[in-house]
Amino acid sequence: MKVSNVMSTNIDSVRTNTSVKDVARLIFGRGINGVPVCKDRKLVGFITEKDILAKFYPTIHELAEDYVHASDFESMEKKVDEIFSLKAENIMSKNPVTVSPKMPLLRAQSLMFVKKIGRLPVVDEHDHLIGMLTKGDVFRAAVGDSLPYAGEEEYHDWQVRHYDVVTNWEERLKNEIPDLVNLFKKHKAKRIIDIGYGTGEHDIALAKKGFEVYGIESSFLMAKAANEKLKKLPEAIRRKLTFAAGNYVDVLSDKKEEFDAAIFMGNAFPHLFTNYKEVLKAVSHVLPSKNASIVLQIINIDKMVTVNKRVFDVIFGVPKKKFPAEQAFLRFFDPPKTRNDTATLNTAVFDSDGRRWKFRSINSTPVIYLSKDKVENLLKKNGFNSISFYGGRFLGPLFRESFKPKESDILNVVAKR
Repeated sequence: MKVSNVMSTNIDSVRTNTSVKDVARLIFGRGINGVPVCKDRKLVGFITEKDILAKFYPTIHELAEDYVHASDFESMEKKVDEIFSLKAENIMSKNPVTVSPKMPLLRAQSLMFVKKIGRLPVVDEHDHLIGMLTKGDVFRAAVGDSLPYAGEEEYHDWQVRHYDVVTNWEERLKNEIPDLVNLFKKHKAKRIIDIGYGTGEHDIALAKKGFEVYGIESSFLMAKAANEKLKKLPEAIRRKLTFAAGNYVDVLSDKKEEFDAAIFMGNAFPHLFTNYKEVLKAVSHVLPSKNASIVLQIINIDKMVTVNKRVFDVIFGVPKKKFPAEQAFLRFFDPPKTRNDTATLNTAVFDSDGRRWKFRSINSTPVIYLSKDKVENLLKKNGFNSISFYGGRFLGPLFRESFKPKESDILNVVAKR
C-alpha cells in the first residue's frame, strides 16, 4: 500500500503571511497539532503547537542576559497579542520532513516513528503540497479498516459511560411507564422479563409499581451500572428485581414459562443483529402458551433515513462529574443497502469546556432493518397472532396513536397469544 492510497487530499494549510493568530485558530478549530506553510502551492515550512508555544519562553541568550525578567511567567502570558501579530514565516520550521505519494505506507510510518512526528506533508516532484498523512490515517489503513463493526455487547460497553447522560429518563419514564403498567394490568401480567435493560431504569420503575422484573443484559458494564443502582434501592424494591448478565439465549435456556410478559425497550431488539431470531424464539419459550405478551420498541429507520435525512437525534447533557462541562451526542444512521440488510447506527460524542467544543469519540454498530411486515412475520412464527402496532415520538407515550411510516419516530408493537 502506498501513501497515495491513504493520504488526505483535503488539506488545511496557511500562507507565509498568515498571522499566527489565524494559524492558532485553525489548529485549535480543526483539532490538529500543526499545519503546512505554502508559497505559491510550494511547501516552504510547517507550524506546530510547539512552535507557537515556544515563542512564550525566553531563549538561552535572553536567560543569560536577564534571568530574573526572562523567567517571569506572568509577563510571558502578556505576550499573547505580540505573538499573535507575527506572521507564519516568522515562526515556522523550515525544511519540514516530507514524503512522496509513491512511498510505501509502512515506510512513511517508520519515518514518523524515527522523527517523532505525527503528520507528514505529501509533495510531488515540484515540492507542491498534494496531501497530508497522519498516524491516524496509517492506523486506520493498517488496523482499523480490518476491524468489524462493534457488536451489540461491545457497542453498549462503549456507550455505558454516556447512556444516562444521553437519556432524559424523567421525561421518558413519565410517558412510557403508565402505558406499560396499564398494558400489564389489562393482561394480568405480574412477572416481566426485560431483554437488553441497559442501566435498568425501566425495570426499577416497574418494580416500584409492584411488578417482579428479571432483566438480562449482554453488556457486563451495563449490568454493573444497573446493579450499582440496585444497591441503593429499598429492600422491598430490591426483592422484586434481578439484573442478570450474559448471553441472552444461554440465560433464557434455564427459564421455562416463568414470566407473563417480555419487553425489548429502547431499540434493544434490532441491536441483536447476529441472533435476533434465536433470542425471540428463546423468549417465546419462557412465556406461557396462552395469555402471554411481548412489547417491542423499534426505531422507525424509514423515517430517519427519508424524512430526517439520516439524523436520529442530537442531545446535550451534563456529566455527573461535571467535566467536561457539557457533552453533545449526535446519532445518525447509514441506510441499509437493501430492505433486507442491516442499517448502521453511528454515535459521535463531543465535549465542551464551557467555551469551545471538541470531538471526543465515535462508534458504530449494525442494527437490523425491521419493517412493520417483517416484525409481524417474526412474531407470528413464534405463536403471537394478535399483534397491534402503534406510533410514537422520542420520549413520548407508547400506545396512544397509530403508526404512521413517515411521521412516527418509533414503531411500538404489542403482541399477544
